[in-house]
Amino acid sequence: MEQTILELKNIVKRFSGVTALDDVSLTIRQGEVRALVGENGAGKSTLIKVISGAHMPNSGEYWFNGKKVENCTPTKAKDMGIGVIYQELNLIPQLTVSENIFYGRELKKGGLLDKKAMNKKCAEMISELGIEIDPRRKVRELTIAEQQIVEIVKAISSDIKFLIMDEPTAPLTNNEIEKMFEIIQRLRKKQISILYISHRLEEIFEVSDTVTVLRDGKHIITMNTADTNRSMLIKYMVGRELGQNFPQRETQIGEEIFEVKNLKTAQIHDCSFKMNKGEILGISGLVGAGRTELARAIFGADRLEGGSIVYKGEAIYNSTPKRAIRNGIGLITEDRKNQGLLLNKGIAFNTTYASLDKISKLGVIKKRKGDMITDQYIDAMNIKVHSRDQLARTLSGGNQQKVVLGKWLATDSEILIFDEPTRGIDIGAKQEIYKLIRNLSDKEGKTIIMISSEMVELIGMCDRVLVMRNRTIAGELTGDDITQENILELAAE
Repeated sequence: MEQTILELKNIVKRFSGVTALDDVSLTIRQGEVRALVGENGAGKSTLIKVISGAHMPNSGEYWFNGKKVENCTPTKAKDMGIGVIYQELNLIPQLTVSENIFYGRELKKGGLLDKKAMNKKCAEMISELGIEIDPRRKVRELTIAEQQIVEIVKAISSDIKFLIMDEPTAPLTNNEIEKMFEIIQRLRKKQISILYISHRLEEIFEVSDTVTVLRDGKHIITMNTADTNRSMLIKYMVGRELGQNFPQRETQIGEEIFEVKNLKTAQIHDCSFKMNKGEILGISGLVGAGRTELARAIFGADRLEGGSIVYKGEAIYNSTPKRAIRNGIGLITEDRKNQGLLLNKGIAFNTTYASLDKISKLGVIKKRKGDMITDQYIDAMNIKVHSRDQLARTLSGGNQQKVVLGKWLATDSEILIFDEPTRGIDIGAKQEIYKLIRNLSDKEGKTIIMISSEMVELIGMCDRVLVMRNRTIAGELTGDDITQENILELAAE
C-alpha cells in the first residue's frame, strides 16, 4: 500500500447555503480498505458522490492515481476505474439480471446481442458469491437482497481500481455477508482500493485497514482500525458517549389481541401465531424464507389463498392495504425508496398521506393540522431537515427511514409491522428508533411485529422470536432461548 490512489484536499460542498462538506481532506492508498463512518447527515453520501462525479465540489482539489481531476463526471469517474455500489439500488427493473450487469458493454456475436454468453458469464460471477439467481430473471422480480447481489456483481465485473461500497451488506444474511468479505479480500489482493461505508460497526473491524470519521460535514479523525474500538468510534461519530443500546421493558404485556391462522399466499404457506397487546414479536430467517411476504400478506398487499386474521376476537379482511389501515394495521416496508416514500413530494405530504382522513373534512385537507403532525414527528425522531416542505429524495437514507416511520405512527395503527426498521440507519439514530419502538409498546400499548436481519437487534428488543424457513414458521424462541445459535439452527435447512 505504497502508492496513493485517491487524494482529496480541502473539499467543500454546499447546497442552498447549507455546508454538507466542510474542508474535508482524505488520502487512500492502493489496495487499502478504508472504512467511512458517521451519523446520518455527517456527509458520507455527499463525499462518495463527489468522488464518483455525481456532485461537483465548490472548492478543493481532487487527485486520482497521481493525476489532478478537473470537472469530474460519473462517466469520467467510471473511465478512471471508479465503481460505486450505492445504498439505494441503481438497477433497471425491466431488464434481466445479465442485461443489468452488462449494461453499456453488452457482449455481441456477429453484431447481435449474445444473450447466451452474457447469461453464462453472469451465472459464473454470481456463483462466486455462493448465491443462486437466474441471470434471465427480470430485476423487478427479485428481492431486495438479490438486487443488492446483482449490484455487487455489476460493480466488480468491470476493470476497476477503486470501489465504493455504501452499506453493501444491509439486506444480506450472515452467510452472504461472509461471502462479501471474501470478495473484498480478493479485490484487496488485486490492489483494488475500497471505500467501505457501513453502520454495522462490527463489520468495520473485520474488513477495514483504516477508518475515517465524519461528523457534521467535517473530517474528525482517520486512524488504523486496529488502534481503535467500538466505544471510541461511537464517541467520535456522535460527539458524546451513548448509553445502553436496547431500552428495557417497563410494563407487562397485556391480553391476547391478534392472531394469524394458517395464512397462505402464493409466497407463504400455513403461517400461524398469536400476539398479546404491547408485545414485540420478532421475525427472523434467511433471505427468501418468507419474512417480508408474511408481512405483505397480513397487510393485504398480497392476495390470501387461505387462512384468516383475527383482531380483538373478530375476523378482519385485509383485502387491500387501505382496508388494513382502516383495521388498525400499519406496515413500515424495508424498501423505503420504492414502497415507503414519494421521493418528489415534501416531508409534510409523506408524513400525512396515509392518514388523510385525520387531517381533512368534507374532502378538504386542513394544512395547519397536517403541519402540526409533521412537526411532531420531525421533533420526536430528530429528523434532520431544512423545512417540512423539503423533498424526501434530498434526505439521507436514515432520515428517509424516519419519515416512513412518522407516516405510519401518524395513522395511530394498533398493530405495527416494522420490516428492517433500522436498515441504513446510524448507531445514534438506531437507539432513537429502539426507544421509539419500546415507548410504543410500553406506554401506548401498540402491538409490534419486528422483522430484522440483525439477530442482535431481535435479541435485544423482542419478547419472542419466530424463525421462518422455506416460507413458513419453523419455530418459536422465548426468553433465554433467543440466541444467535438457536435462531441460525432453526433458520438453516
